[in-house]
Amino acid sequence: MAPTTNTIGANAERARSHNRQMVLERVRQAGLIGRAEIARGSGLSTQAVSNIISDLLADGLIAEKGRKATTRGQPPVQYGLNPCGGYAVGIEIRTDAVLSAVVDLSGQTSASARYPLGPQTLEGVTAAVVSAKDAIIAEADVAIEKVLGAGIVMPGPFGPTGLSGTESELSVFEDIWPETWFSDALDLPVVVENDANAAAVAERLTGIATELETFAFLYFGTGLGLGIIQNGRLVPGAFGNAGEIGHIPIQAGSGHVPLEELLSRMSAQRHLAQHGLAIDTVQALADAYDQGAAPLAEWLENARRPFSTAIAIVENILDPEAVIIGGAMPDTILDHLISQADLPERSVSNRPSRAVPRVLRGTSGRLTGTLGAASLAINSAFTPRIAAGL
Repeated sequence: MAPTTNTIGANAERARSHNRQMVLERVRQAGLIGRAEIARGSGLSTQAVSNIISDLLADGLIAEKGRKATTRGQPPVQYGLNPCGGYAVGIEIRTDAVLSAVVDLSGQTSASARYPLGPQTLEGVTAAVVSAKDAIIAEADVAIEKVLGAGIVMPGPFGPTGLSGTESELSVFEDIWPETWFSDALDLPVVVENDANAAAVAERLTGIATELETFAFLYFGTGLGLGIIQNGRLVPGAFGNAGEIGHIPIQAGSGHVPLEELLSRMSAQRHLAQHGLAIDTVQALADAYDQGAAPLAEWLENARRPFSTAIAIVENILDPEAVIIGGAMPDTILDHLISQADLPERSVSNRPSRAVPRVLRGTSGRLTGTLGAASLAINSAFTPRIAAGL
């Protein structure tokens, strides 16, 4: 049975928290807004809004941003987010590394780093994440009291599925609910998402998709994932595993293999290793491309058809405004894949009236999943919810 969320009545403390988050979210959405506008849009009384505004000012989460010119009466004070009033930690767990970042309330990155991942045991991964959190907060020189929470992203799928045991997943979390586990380990509110979904959120908030409402993000992590944004909202699936496109079988020679066996970072690294080139980082992969390494050119040619197939699948199932590609793959290789793709004519996306290209490269770079994780943490802190367990 799929997990459900049961809406329940709110006691006074829960309602207070809900109203505070609702006001904070309206300030963020508006950019600049006055008390009366918040009251009209939220249904709260002007006095209730004034009390919440006073609390948010005292906490440093918002600031006065001048007054709005009017034709009569006293110009109302305008409020906006105080970027340095709060921060979120983003942590991306890959199969070979832990990436971390701290972002402020405006989405600007204060610090980022990459750390090697040791043993892929529950204890080893947890220790690496805790160490990364402590180190990146110290590097950003942020007081822990100002950290609103942490977002953690990792390869899917989540929970026991028929996809278990693949090279691109972290099986140590198969029987553990990671949100609760990491919240206890980090002593912070934690939101957990798969890497492709987090990357899609990052591009929606601060990347190339800020003007798009419905798009798909083809994410190159260790394997290949897909984040789906429909009408501005993330589509997670019943169990958080929507978008596991890398496990779709496609034809290869006389048989079928999962798509990510032909189109992913691990696929490229494996092909290069077979030709004597040990490539273990994204930068080394970028260097190999710049140097014109023949084995990489061969892999790119072999990847053309699977890439085109992936685009055809995504377009005809989801009908997106665009397919965005990005993640742990050099921009030069992503641009190469786009330029050499045989985009299918038989596609619902093959329309003469298109406003944007069918395939775009994301602009959030190699940290797109990490930054998306931090964005998810800020969203969670801002988004009002009155539900069981909150």
